Amino acid sequence: QVQLVESGGGLVQAGGSLRLSCAASGRTMSTYVMGWFRQVPGKERVRVATISWGGTSTDYADSVKGRFTISRDNAKNTVYLQMNSLKPEDTAIYYCAAKIKLAGPYDYWGQGTQVTVSS
Repeated sequence: QVQLVESGGGLVQAGGSLRLSCAASGRTMSTYVMGWFRQVPGKERVRVATISWGGTSTDYADSVKGRFTISRDNAKNTVYLQMNSLKPEDTAIYYCAAKIKLAGPYDYWGQGTQVTVSS
């Protein structure tokens, strides 16, 4: 079992930056592939970024490439999402998630943190 707690969300103007954090507890995070997702009310949750166990491999949704950066610090059991050049369409609830197998569903989810980008 692993528990995930996101933080760092808030209100920011378009063009601004935020850094989200996701703290894991219960089991060492280094055994999990970590991901960030986001969801707008009434729409499906979509993947934003993924990072491999050791942090050497990352992948991004096309909509955030070049603006968002996912990283992890396994010693601190924390994964981050640095979000730059934010746009109003980035407004959503952001969730972090963890899974053991690269090719499989995510097993654990955080409660989410709200990000609002004003125009």
